Amino acid sequence: MGTINYFKQKVYYSDTDAYGVVWHGSYLRWLEMGRVQWCEMSGHNLLELENQDIVLPVVNLNVRYKASAKLNDNLIIETGVSKFNGLSVTFHQAIRSEDNLKVFIEADVEVVAISKTSGKLYRRMPAVLADVFNKEVECLLPV
Repeated sequence: MGTINYFKQKVYYSDTDAYGVVWHGSYLRWLEMGRVQWCEMSGHNLLELENQDIVLPVVNLNVRYKASAKLNDNLIIETGVSKFNGLSVTFHQAIRSEDNLKVFIEADVEVVAISKTSGKLYRRMPAVLADVFNKEVECLLPV
């Protein structure tokens, strides 16, 4: 991957089930936070994109649960671009233990661009984003 964004997250009671194990939906919220932060790190605030009539819905989500995080665990959420084909971008994400780097989940999340006003899919990723994603996948090509 090219640029990888990292952020830390502590597991709170509201993230867990009755047994103190992270509820599976909590991971999805943290993955979204990672993608939003990655976009912001790349210079694209999602509200500014909306003002340009661009929203980025998830169209495919593949999550592999490997271990369970628990109450009070400190997590690291990693996000990077793994694929871009001109129409959609795929983010590869992982959530790990901050203490020992044990992987709790890995996910591949495919996102497209649609018009906020019409709800229609753009035939190509808008240039403002395509430039960023193309630079990221160039880092993936063997030298």
